[in-house]
Amino acid sequence: MSCAHLAEAAKPEPQSTDGCQDCLENGWSDWVHLRLCLTCGRVSCCDSSPRRHATAHFHATEHPVIQSFQPGESWRWCYADEQVG
Repeated sequence: MSCAHLAEAAKPEPQSTDGCQDCLENGWSDWVHLRLCLTCGRVSCCDSSPRRHATAHFHATEHPVIQSFQPGESWRWCYADEQVG
């Protein structure tokens, strides 16, 4: 099964390059890895981080695709279809 969300996802400019936007807004800095929302450019922390803001962003917005925001990584994940690309 192919995922149309992964095929159609663009790469917007990140809203932040300093870290997880939700964590930074609350004074936290204990994220593990960062993810970029490919719909709006929001930068959030991964599911290995204590607050899992990338997944929370998906549930709040239904923006389906994130991309790793780690240097040297370019993989993508579609929450809606649970597929990696």
